[in-house]
Parts: sequence; C-alpha cells; structure tokens
Amino acid sequence: MRKEYDPNKVKQRKRKPIIYIICEGKETEVLYFKHFRTRNCLVDIVPMTSKYTAAEHLVKNAKGLLSHADYFPKDGDQLWCVFDRDDNTNAQLKAAGEHADKNGYKIAYSNPSFEYWYLLHFVKHNGYLKDSNAVIEQLKKKERLEKYEKSTDVFGTLLPHQTEAIQRAKERVEQLEKDNIIVLSSDSNPVTTVNELVEYLNSQQFVG
Repeated sequence: MRKEYDPNKVKQRKRKPIIYIICEGKETEVLYFKHFRTRNCLVDIVPMTSKYTAAEHLVKNAKGLLSHADYFPKDGDQLWCVFDRDDNTNAQLKAAGEHADKNGYKIAYSNPSFEYWYLLHFVKHNGYLKDSNAVIEQLKKKERLEKYEKSTDVFGTLLPHQTEAIQRAKERVEQLEKDNIIVLSSDSNPVTTVNELVEYLNSQQFVG
C-alpha cells in the first residue's frame, strides 16, 4: 500500500551559514568584502548608521542592525563587527570586546584605520601612523595604490598580495602581545585583525 506524503517528515534542506559583517564605512569596507560573496560563502554586509559611531554602541547594537535578518549561531552563522580606532577610548574598546565575547561576536579591528590592512599588502609597516590620512599617504606611494580613493574598488590589485598581508598582520599582533600591549586599544597603533575575517571568509569558499 502506497504511503501518504507527510510534509512534516520531509527533511528540510540545511541552509548554508551566513556571515554578517557590521561595518562603519559605507564605501571602503563594503567595496572590499562584497568580493567574498559566492554560492558557498553567504556574506551579508550591513553598514552601520551614524548614531552607532562608538565601537561599544556598534557591538551592543550589532544584532539589532540586522533588522529582520535570520541570525542562527547554532547553525554556523557568524557576526563580525568591523571598526577602526577613531575617537574610541580604551574603556569603550574594552567594553566592546567584552560584549562581543559575551555574545559570541567576532571583531575585526584596525588602528588607526581600515586602510592599514591595505598597506600591509605592499609593505611591513610597524611605525606609528597618526590617523587615516597618514595611512593613505603611505598607501599612495609609488608602486602601491597611487590613485587610491575611498570609493575605489582595489580588491583585484590587492588580491595577489593577500597572503603577505595576512602574514604581516599576524606578525604585528604577535609582537604587540609579546610587548604586553592590548591589541584592542589605542596603544596598539598600528594594527589590524581584518586578516582574521579574511581568513575565515576564504575558508568558507569551498565548504560544500
């Protein structure tokens, strides 16, 4: 006797994990991270609103910024908060880190700015960089990104040097830790942990 179809017993197809990236910038970070979107790597980039400029507020309101999006950490979803040093105090940065740890969020931090991650694709630079403009000045030197603007998509130019940038970023963090300097602080200038997010995104490209 033929069994009747029971929709309640049909095994639902498991959806692929989603990587949510909450970021400060509406141009630089969005232009960069959109290139990691593939059939196997589902990336949802959410630029933050101006009222969440402080790192602490960004992290605390991260889930709310997803609006009605589905966020299921138990199914492998990850939420990354990408932000720069800016005017954040060490107390604010510490609070942001503690809240992220408590909620299982990840942080990709740059000091002084996201462009330091770009700079590491061309050179190992551990010297103090006053601000974003100082980083861009270094970035626009000959044989780097001489015509760089925040609205320019430079992913293709950076990609061949990504492995070197990852290694340089790791070495910088290792040096800071050896010197007992907290990475998520104003004292870590220059530093970036964007490499950790990039490595995770790369690892998801071929996950079936």
